[in-house]
Amino acid sequence: MLTTILFATAACGLASALFAGLILLLPAQARSRSLPYLVSFATGTLLGAALLALLPHAIEGAGVDGAHGIGLALAGGLLAFFVLEKLVLWRHCHGHDWEAHAHHDHNRADARDRAAAWLVLAGDGLHNLLDGVLIAAAFMTDFNLGVVTTLAVAAHEIPQEIGDFAVLLNAGFSRAQALWLNLATSLTSVAGGVIAWFALQPVLGALPFVLAVAAASLLYVAVADLIPGLHRRFDLRSSVAQVALIGLGIAVIGLLENAAHGH
Repeated sequence: MLTTILFATAACGLASALFAGLILLLPAQARSRSLPYLVSFATGTLLGAALLALLPHAIEGAGVDGAHGIGLALAGGLLAFFVLEKLVLWRHCHGHDWEAHAHHDHNRADARDRAAAWLVLAGDGLHNLLDGVLIAAAFMTDFNLGVVTTLAVAAHEIPQEIGDFAVLLNAGFSRAQALWLNLATSLTSVAGGVIAWFALQPVLGALPFVLAVAAASLLYVAVADLIPGLHRRFDLRSSVAQVALIGLGIAVIGLLENAAHGH
């Protein structure tokens, strides 16, 4: 199981960072057009993974008597991520105005741009560490749940990595340097997976509540960060595309979950 966790966390981090690098090779206009669609699909996968996969498994694992505790863990997780965002740890990882990263004020001093870039990398590393814990907890509960969770995490990491890449380029890093730094921070998810494996093994009874907190993290990112950004585009065509892609993201997770359990 530890080998599976290591592979899943490494694959998730590498895939999201490399895909983001490929997207940024596109012309600015094409990149600008594609980002809202990526964000919409990522929103759907987050909602689907939280509500159709993580929470049902958490409730099942805790049993009827533990359902109240699952609700408390979910609420506590949402509050904790709200506080983290207030401390500017979360916002740098999941800023919902994706293109704003690419249009920093060019009159800022180089030192401030560099400081912003390192802050983004620190926040990204912390968030990916937590993603590794989430993926490990899911695999320790059920293999199929781990696969679904890994896919959802990878989907929502791609827009984040694109934004981070743009911040690094704006700070004066070369494309190669930005790619390697993004890869390095992405692989902190592996460390998170290892930590979770050894820390959660002795207290397997706590796994349902860890899953509830994990669900809270996905819900918070989707509802507090991604959806408000989508509301910036309110023309009919964009709105229909957003609804369709959010629905597609939810459907993909739902189909994977149903197929995994033979429903």
